[in-house]
Amino acid sequence: MAAFTPETFGKRLLTEALFYDEEYGAIGTVSLIDEVSAREMFIAAYVPDEQIFVVESATDWEVVEEGDDEIGYALAVDSDEHGTFDFPEEAADELLKLASTYDLVPSITLIFEAEE
Repeated sequence: MAAFTPETFGKRLLTEALFYDEEYGAIGTVSLIDEVSAREMFIAAYVPDEQIFVVESATDWEVVEEGDDEIGYALAVDSDEHGTFDFPEEAADELLKLASTYDLVPSITLIFEAEE
């Protein structure tokens, strides 16, 4: 068994968070947050229709009014594709690189596919 490292632990946690449950239409998403600007900077999730994992770079955010900020940061309302990946481990690696490069912290959210 390999020795414990925080990087391996973090990668495994991010990989597990990027899940898709077809039965319930549940998608685990990971956001990377800039605590200084209090904004979501990168968002990663599985895209069922394309069967890939995508990491997006936020380009615009919702305005957060004082006292209206329940989650603690501004959500991205627009983004550009940063990269696509076939496996959650690859997306997790990219998230770790981005977090380290830009000093970002993770936030995990569960979303559900829209019913048609």
